[in-house]
Amino acid sequence: MHDWIVVGAGFAGAVMAERIASQRGETVLVVDKRDHIAGNAHDRRNADGVLFHQYGPHIFHTNSSMISDYLSQFTEWRPYEHRVLASVDGQLVPIPINRTTINKLYGLDLDEAGVEAFLAARAEPVETIRTSEDVVVGKVGRELYEKFFRGYTQKQWGLDPSELDRSVTARVPTRTNDDDRYFTDSFQQMPRDGYTAMFERMLANPLITVQLGVDALAMPAADRPRRMVFTGPIDAYYGHVYGALPYRSLQFHHVTLDEAWTQQVGTINFPQDQDYTRVTEVKHLTGQNHPCTTLTYEYPSAEGDPYYPIPRPENEALFKRYEALARAEENTWFVGRLATYRYYNMDQVVGQALATFQRLDAAVPRTGRQAA
Repeated sequence: MHDWIVVGAGFAGAVMAERIASQRGETVLVVDKRDHIAGNAHDRRNADGVLFHQYGPHIFHTNSSMISDYLSQFTEWRPYEHRVLASVDGQLVPIPINRTTINKLYGLDLDEAGVEAFLAARAEPVETIRTSEDVVVGKVGRELYEKFFRGYTQKQWGLDPSELDRSVTARVPTRTNDDDRYFTDSFQQMPRDGYTAMFERMLANPLITVQLGVDALAMPAADRPRRMVFTGPIDAYYGHVYGALPYRSLQFHHVTLDEAWTQQVGTINFPQDQDYTRVTEVKHLTGQNHPCTTLTYEYPSAEGDPYYPIPRPENEALFKRYEALARAEENTWFVGRLATYRYYNMDQVVGQALATFQRLDAAVPRTGRQAA
């Protein structure tokens, strides 16, 4: 019997398993219902040999040197700064909105001060910012909100921005300069050999055993190690005793073309038309040299794997009921997006896992087998 079982082989599970094995010298059984490791960051080569992201684009960025240093133990990196264009009014313009966006969309030639004044003149005062609509309208006004945000958000979440927490659109900045990078973090790089290769190295410790295609919750309790790290949906762990936590899902359509490149940038957003929200040409991200290219179309869905917790007050209240159960657990630790019902970036999940391990390591006596 292993000392630990880690449920899920994505970022949260892989980091926890790696730390338990390397720092505590304890044996870990990692199980995942899917037939592969790396969770939603899983990448692989298709039949044409193009490396693609099976579950949509994953772009690594962080301001934490601790997190980048930790992952650097398992991968080398290639620099990559993500850029996104939005198809608006028949033009492709940068998103987040910047000076180029405003000048191109309106046929202007404003400097930074002019753009700032342009946006300020259109911004509508919002006394209390509660919703995603409030955030955008308060920054750039209703016209730009309608062009860039409302349709995209409705497709992505199946809800109007006025029904969603402010955190959804607060993630997207507005700029008055020409910076067209989607992220501004100090560390913006991609794993040189891909995410799956990085995860393989994270899980290569001989104290770690990986079993795929396994539903841990269907395992007899007697067959599971007493100590568990759970990274799946917290409501599933408790048999949905209070009801199911709502999630938004995605469906992906991958198309390979017999040409080297087709898009100017990594991703193009479609806020006004089309059923899909965005199209990503993954070779921009991976840097792969290949005569073919693969495009990934993303279709938001109410059904399918849980991807995005839906940020509404009633959902947070339901999660808090499950969280109260989790806090009473003595031998189970809940880590990651699904287990804590949070829309975390990859680096945030890594940070949460590293911090959780520190608390776990301080609280749980070691077996003494090969403690570091």
